[in-house]
Amino acid sequence: MAQQRRRKRGSGSAGAATGGLADTPALVEDAKPRRARAGSPAAAPPATADGALQDAPVAGERRPSRTERRNAEARAALVPLAEGERPGAVTVAAIVSVVLAALVLIGYFSGARVGGEGSLGGALLLSAILLLAAWGMWTVRYWAVLGFEALLAFQIVIASLSLAVASNWWAALLCVALIGLGGWLFWKLIRAMARIQMPERRPAA
Repeated sequence: MAQQRRRKRGSGSAGAATGGLADTPALVEDAKPRRARAGSPAAAPPATADGALQDAPVAGERRPSRTERRNAEARAALVPLAEGERPGAVTVAAIVSVVLAALVLIGYFSGARVGGEGSLGGALLLSAILLLAAWGMWTVRYWAVLGFEALLAFQIVIASLSLAVASNWWAALLCVALIGLGGWLFWKLIRAMARIQMPERRPAA
């Protein structure tokens, strides 16, 4: 009886061992996908147009719009002015301001007055403002460029209104020329103002 019990125990142990070994491949096969999933790399963040990786957005953070990204790229592309550097558009604007001041005085003393009216004090005041703006732009002052931009915008508006009531082709062509040249200089001065406003200056070469 003792020997039979030992045989039964031995066969039961062997069967359990055999069953455990039979289940082992299934456990191994089931663990493989888990390891593969756990070891798979995380999704890479999107790349920009130049190939640089963008930072992954933080939960709850507002993503910048396309216009904001373009403005940031434009600001990053600006080069600070060197010591003593003056943008070409600012130089042109200073010369134009001096010419306008001279034309105001010449027009007054030659009798060419708007509506046949005008005073010497008004002509001198306008000429002084234009000369002050010219000096400020020649010395690369931000306020001078900003003031001349306002003057250009006013002149473009006046030329546009005059074009609507132009009586002949020459007057229309003059208005178109003023609008075109004034708009071109206005656009060029915007970038120059951004460079002037930058806090750091590069040392002169």
